[in-house]
Amino acid sequence: MFLNSDKPALVLAPMDGVTDAPMRALQGEGGAFTFCVSEFIRVSGEVPPRKVFLREVPELNQGGKTFSGMPVQVQILGGDSGRMAETACVAVEAGAIGIDINFGCPAPTVNRHDGGAAILRSPCRIREIVSAIRAAVPKAIPVSAKMRLGWDSMDSIYENAEMAAEGGAAWLTIHGRTKMQGYTPPAYWEPIGKVREKLNIPVVGNGDIWSLEDFRRCRDVTGSKHFMIGRGALANPCLPWQIANELGIATGSEPSELRTPQDWLPHLHRLVALSHGYDQNDRGRVLRRIKQWLNLASRFGHFTHFDQVKRATTVEELFRLMQFE
Repeated sequence: MFLNSDKPALVLAPMDGVTDAPMRALQGEGGAFTFCVSEFIRVSGEVPPRKVFLREVPELNQGGKTFSGMPVQVQILGGDSGRMAETACVAVEAGAIGIDINFGCPAPTVNRHDGGAAILRSPCRIREIVSAIRAAVPKAIPVSAKMRLGWDSMDSIYENAEMAAEGGAAWLTIHGRTKMQGYTPPAYWEPIGKVREKLNIPVVGNGDIWSLEDFRRCRDVTGSKHFMIGRGALANPCLPWQIANELGIATGSEPSELRTPQDWLPHLHRLVALSHGYDQNDRGRVLRRIKQWLNLASRFGHFTHFDQVKRATTVEELFRLMQFE
């Protein structure tokens, strides 16, 4: 259902505050993604109750899949192995069909509270956390981990990846930067390839795949069959299908290029409709999601009209502003 070592896969990356359930549903309709990973659910002083999972990952109410049938893997973040294991069990009881562990978030607040990339400084803790979760949930539930190359040294990835594999991770997703590098270009794909050669589990390549040419270079450097994209997918909505087609897993027909603001409108209207489908009728929240999307497309893609729409105060006003040539 998720990752088959012999079959190529394209995964939608979790992006906190961006790839919520409506956005996951929209991306899943394009016929490109094999599965997606939810925004992380933080595990701090207490184990999150079932209602948190159902609120943040409403797909759990429909078999762990989006409306279009794309599987959703639940991601959790924290540093206490016992609470992380208990949380994974709560997630599975709520309907999770896969668990991913976040060892990659570089946000300072998360790192100060012993989560995300902070764990990369303690390789044995990676093994401890993965092992505890793997032992706690049913064998049929895949457990994976997403990590960066290290905290401040890219050489850390070799031991950290080995610890995750020893703990029982079914696969690893590796972002080609350290925590200290943040999102500063470039991403370093070479270590990802070396980890893939060393381990006996699949490795998903991630980081700075903005175009089909980037994907081809990443594939050549890493030797991987499996890839994760996030910002690139939102900046250029055609890119996921193009990559999936290259991998031989695309379904449906190739989407049209989005050359004008009007070309974006059907996609934005669909996001609003899917928000209603998940009972997310807060128009302010929907407006923020649309602006976040168009901002990404402006910064990293070819949407050149963000300045004209960014001050819109309602969804309706934004749509009116999108009508110009």
